[in-house]
Amino acid sequence: MADKNFNYPFLEGWSTDDIVKASRLYDAVANAYEVGVERDELLAAYRDFKTVVPSKSEEKQLDREFSQASDYSIYRVMQAARSTERPRLKMDV
Repeated sequence: MADKNFNYPFLEGWSTDDIVKASRLYDAVANAYEVGVERDELLAAYRDFKTVVPSKSEEKQLDREFSQASDYSIYRVMQAARSTERPRLKMDV
């Protein structure tokens, strides 16, 4: 699990289930930088996240806020996950 303390960005009006789905992606992205993450787990978390945030503009906004709070990029992690077949992903800092 990610061990940094920072606030995850959420959008107003999200249900508890929406928050859980977004948090799962944020955790997976943070783990990709800190300890590594299973690629399938990351891709599943992203698919769930996209059911909550289908809009590219909202996704970019949340990625910016998440990056400002954590120095981690959802965009970069997802690019890396899509460009590899390796079962585990570990980002270089």
